[in-house]
Parts: sequence; C-alpha cells; structure tokens
Amino acid sequence: MPSLEQAPVIRPYRPTDRDAVADVCVRTAHAGGDSRAIYPDERLMPSIFAEPYSHFAPDLAFVLDDGTGRAVGYILGTADTERFVEDFRRTWIPRLAGRYPEPAGQPRTPTEEMVRLLHHPERMLVPELAGHPAHLHIDLLPRWQGRGHGRRLLHTFLDALSGQGVQAVHLGMVTANTAARAFYDRVGFHEIPVADAGPLTYLGRATSRD
Repeated sequence: MPSLEQAPVIRPYRPTDRDAVADVCVRTAHAGGDSRAIYPDERLMPSIFAEPYSHFAPDLAFVLDDGTGRAVGYILGTADTERFVEDFRRTWIPRLAGRYPEPAGQPRTPTEEMVRLLHHPERMLVPELAGHPAHLHIDLLPRWQGRGHGRRLLHTFLDALSGQGVQAVHLGMVTANTAARAFYDRVGFHEIPVADAGPLTYLGRATSRD
C-alpha cells in the first residue's frame, strides 16, 4: 500500500516561509540547539542570521520543504560579503534599531551580546576570508538532520553561487559545535586560520563540486 507521507523537497525560499525559517533559526541558534531559554525574544536571532539574507539575496535562499509546504531547514547567504555588510549597515540596522537599540557599555546579557553584533556588521569583514567572498548559514530542525538533506541544500546553494561566477564561500561556526564541524568536514570544507577568531572557527571551500 503506498505511503501517504509526502516526500521532502528543496525549493527556493518564498516570503510565506518567513515564520517557519525564523522558527528553525531559533531552534538551532544555540550551538545547534534551541536558543529560546538563552534569547527570549524569538525575533532577535532571525533578525540577525536569517531574515537579512532572504531580503538582500532571495536568489540564494533555499528551504527544505517537508512535503506539506512547511520549511524545516534552510540555506541562506550572500555572494558578496562586503556588499552585504554595506547593505546591512545602510538599510537593515535602521529597520531594527528601534526594537534593538545598541547597548551602552559592555553587554551584560546574551541578548545584549547579540544586539551588539547586530549593530556591528563589519565584524564579518575578516581579512583572511577575502579569497572566499561568499558566506552562508545552514540549519535544519533536529528531526531532519543526518538524512542527507544538509548536503543537498549545500549543493543547491553552491550551484547557485557558481552560476553567478563566485568561486569560493566561507562560514563562521561556534567552535564548540562539534556536530556541525563534522558535517562541514564531510562536505568538503577546510579550516581557514584567522587571528583572534574568538569562539568561532572559520571554514571555506570552492563552489565547484568537482
């Protein structure tokens, strides 16, 4: 008897995916796990790490659709980190500054630390990454991990970048997230040494899949 369960598919992001993508971001934003106990405002993390990408580079935004129309994972990014930072500074921060004013003095809470990052997009301009001008974020809900969907999302994104003439991409990951590092190693990323990287490890790879 045929199964009634719909097969998951990778497809381009749609504006109607906004809330589902935000939910995936929130549930994976704390070293790969649920961030709600750390960052109670559930709009904060998507406002920094998801929504600006689907806004500025919708042609590089793809989701894993569970077969019912709901996004349960995504890959987002930019072909040009320098331009992304300029756009973020010029038009994205003004959208959010009223809700998330920059903290005065040193951040005192995890939320204030993230808000400080929001107001300093130039942190993404790392000299050692100049040879990898694109960057990405990829996240999947736990149920959908370990089933090959992350690799398929990545290949879709790499093909889109390659089609735009971009030759290399990077990402920054929390070093403590060892499960994510194992995935990136399996799909061809290598470590890029960065001075004063703090809690992050930077990884890169070519966009070609040869």
